[in-house]
Amino acid sequence: QVQLVESGGGLVQAGGSLRLSCAASERTFNNYAMGWFRQAPGKEREFVAAISRAGRDTYCADSVKGRFTISRDNAENKLYLQMNSLKPEDTAVYYCAVRNRLSADYCRVADFGSWGQGTQVTVSS
Repeated sequence: QVQLVESGGGLVQAGGSLRLSCAASERTFNNYAMGWFRQAPGKEREFVAAISRAGRDTYCADSVKGRFTISRDNAENKLYLQMNSLKPEDTAVYYCAVRNRLSADYCRVADFGSWGQGTQVTVSS
């Protein structure tokens, strides 16, 4: 499994911005599609955004579309999530993950394998 480490979380006011980063240990990082998920207390982990291997195609959950942008830098083995116009409902632990090569979709938890440890994002009203 690929080792993933998220960073960049913190406490912000509603309407503010954060940029999350995910560093991968795998030199063949560019061979895998990647995704961001989040989990709030008492809730199941949910899809946020995903990006194809070359970064050409991106996918976002309806709840964050127009506010969050996923990107990657394959030369540095890094994945990013730019979060703008944050809302209290965005409060959660955010995880980056590697998509399984045999997965049929980009937006399900079951489609992803290796997971990072998560980074806390808290948005105050």
